[in-house]
Amino acid sequence: MKKRNIRRKITGYFLAGSLAVIVAVSSCSTSDKAQDMQNKPTVMAYEAQIDSLINLMTLEEKINMLHGTSSFTSGGVERLGIPELTMSDGPHGVRPEHGRDWSLDNAGNDSSTYLPTGIALAATWNPDLGYEYGAVLGREAKARGKDVILGPGINIMRTPLNGRNFEYLSEDPHLVSRMVVGYIKGVQDQGIAACVKHFAANNQEIKRAEVNVEMSERALRELYLPGFKAAVEEADVLTVMGAYNKFRGQYATHNEYLVNNILKGEWGFKGLVMSDWGAVQNTMEAALYGNDIEMGTDLLQMPNIDYNKFLMADTLLSLVKSGQVDQKLIDDKVRRILRVMFSTNMINGSRSDGALSTKPHQQTALKVAEEALVLLKNEKNLLPLNKASVKSIAVIGANATRKQGMGGGSSQVRSPYEVTPLDGIKRLAGNGVAITYAPGFEVTREEKANQQLIDEAVKAAKGAEVVVYVGGWTHGYTDNWDGGAFDAEGADKPNMNLPFAQDQLLDAVLKANPRTVVVLIGGGPLDMSRWESRASSILQAWYPGMEGGTAIANVLFGEVNPSGKLPVTFPKKLQDAPAHALGEYPGDKDTVNVHYREDIFVGYRYHDTYKVAPQFGFGHGLSYTTFGYSNLKAAKNGEGVAVTLTVKNTGKAAGAEVVQLYVKDTEAAVKRPEKELKSFSKIFLKPGESKEVSVNLPKEAFQYFDEAKMQWVLEPGSFIIMAGSSSQDIRQSAEISL
Repeated sequence: MKKRNIRRKITGYFLAGSLAVIVAVSSCSTSDKAQDMQNKPTVMAYEAQIDSLINLMTLEEKINMLHGTSSFTSGGVERLGIPELTMSDGPHGVRPEHGRDWSLDNAGNDSSTYLPTGIALAATWNPDLGYEYGAVLGREAKARGKDVILGPGINIMRTPLNGRNFEYLSEDPHLVSRMVVGYIKGVQDQGIAACVKHFAANNQEIKRAEVNVEMSERALRELYLPGFKAAVEEADVLTVMGAYNKFRGQYATHNEYLVNNILKGEWGFKGLVMSDWGAVQNTMEAALYGNDIEMGTDLLQMPNIDYNKFLMADTLLSLVKSGQVDQKLIDDKVRRILRVMFSTNMINGSRSDGALSTKPHQQTALKVAEEALVLLKNEKNLLPLNKASVKSIAVIGANATRKQGMGGGSSQVRSPYEVTPLDGIKRLAGNGVAITYAPGFEVTREEKANQQLIDEAVKAAKGAEVVVYVGGWTHGYTDNWDGGAFDAEGADKPNMNLPFAQDQLLDAVLKANPRTVVVLIGGGPLDMSRWESRASSILQAWYPGMEGGTAIANVLFGEVNPSGKLPVTFPKKLQDAPAHALGEYPGDKDTVNVHYREDIFVGYRYHDTYKVAPQFGFGHGLSYTTFGYSNLKAAKNGEGVAVTLTVKNTGKAAGAEVVQLYVKDTEAAVKRPEKELKSFSKIFLKPGESKEVSVNLPKEAFQYFDEAKMQWVLEPGSFIIMAGSSSQDIRQSAEISL
């Protein structure tokens, strides 16, 4: 698809009103937000123009706008100057260019900034970075001629096995909500539509198009919907993507309760709902229950897809002509599509060019990666390494040299470069440190140990002062998106075990040299039980993007003080994860129902309430300095509670702390979690510096969803407000009656 620098204009029919211009900017600094938002249009600003266009359209032209016309476009109306709507994955970088039939163009002009993945962004606990991240995506999508970027993905991390957890944000709805708002505003302030996905309850990849999710209303409202609600009501997201799975017996992408009643009804969503690729299953349901654009159907027929045979094409046309579907439903769908087009200046031709793979964008990728790295353990203060005194380092592990950008499925990114961990370590260590490298394992479909590689790794470990082991998960193969032991779309991992016989390798390396730093790449938790107690330093790096190796080296050598916090609980073993301990996964064999019997007790809510110790708790993350908490005070403030506390950097290095506020209901008519995250603040402090953190907790922070009343309620009584460095590390608490 060629970049469209000039948009068609409406010709001859109307020139009613003035259309606002979206201004592109050249850097991602939050100081540029005001410029980004200058003259930003609203989704409801163009109803008169839209009415005029709809009145001029034939039924056939309207239907053409409701389904795909190529791999990543839906139909336009050329005679009226309405272009095709052009979409692109993905949530952490603009996907490589595909031809209209899905074949990679490979023209060499589709290199985009490869940002750290969604779980890494959430690990920063920094909503301002969320905005900068989204702004990069918006500018680059615009430079590539896209109208919609298919992100962010915000499905709750219910199981550690989900092959797509790396794209998502958290197990906690409050953290998701705060991070998603910044991301979406960053994208849309550039004049590009964001697409929040996958709505809703798409919490596994295995059997994703078959499973029927059964959960309580309370779990739906308290855990699985808040992020989407924030995207709609706070971020004004322009598009929503439906999910593959069924929800309570009806496919989610045209689910009457989810889409019509909640999304478009309760929340008043005015934008468009598109299907995931191939997710529309029933024409009548799609027409009646809120799906506006059908994408990706009949992919098995490519390159000979007949787009007029989509379920929302000729079949829908015949249903309207026969009177079985009211044309008003079609008009509503077209109206929603046109709202998105006008809101992003697709029609009036005033969109600027954007920017692609710029130095400021790459600096944003680095900044996010640095703040995303989580120091899980540093018992003997092995970190930070001192490059002036360390003379030799053995870097071990195939992930030290493996590039990840083109893996994982639909979120693949072709970046102009990717700094690997070995690259980053070599560059920062310089000529004064002898660096040796041994892969130790192979990334293959077969996970057998290679004894020769292990022996070479042990030899390298014995000959070095310090070992930096770089392992963990890896993305699936780029040719067929294999799952199995990989983080990839379309498949879940079989277990939490380290793949490629890494447990055996790590056991040998730790015996050969206890001064080993373990750096883990990947999209979530893994079972560390065989070696964790012997590893003094562990760094979680996620998939850290094109500057990931630079960020890892900066943290290892103390150029950057780690400040990331876990956005998801790391259980000790798979059976400690609530979906596996209490619920069903991947579903019963006969009906493919998945019952979320763990209910609201997902992640730390389960571990805290049921007293199941995690390997590393939600919100956990160490620093090279220390922080003291004091003077927590809580007082009623209208219908909410005003909370203040003082945080001091009590160490010798500048650093950042994420102050987490949790709420506990001491007595309730329903079972509530031991604590729930309700606010957080990331603060940066110099050695000896103190800051007062002030937060107003609204009444919603103390409510639960009452299924009998079908509404949120605040029960009068006593609540405990807890401030901590993690869910497992509460430093201060105060009790208040409401």
